Amino acid sequence: MGFEQAAKKITEFVGAMTGSNAKLVKLEKTSQDGGGWIGYAEVFEESAFIKSLGLPSRVMDRNLYEVRLNGALEVVAYARKEKLEE
Repeated sequence: MGFEQAAKKITEFVGAMTGSNAKLVKLEKTSQDGGGWIGYAEVFEESAFIKSLGLPSRVMDRNLYEVRLNGALEVVAYARKEKLEE
């Protein structure tokens, strides 16, 4: 499976999980999970803090999600991250 397929899988998965458009910001091949992929996608979502206060706002938070795929491009892990892992 190639780079393009992994990138598409990650952005589609994060978009479906968050209900927002996801943009791939990092993707790398790994030897873990049978030669899988680790990718990071950013999503702009309504501010959770302002939303919790019950206030209307157009303030958007930039959230980053890490997705791990195995060699068959199946999602094996998914998590929201504070920053990009180097």
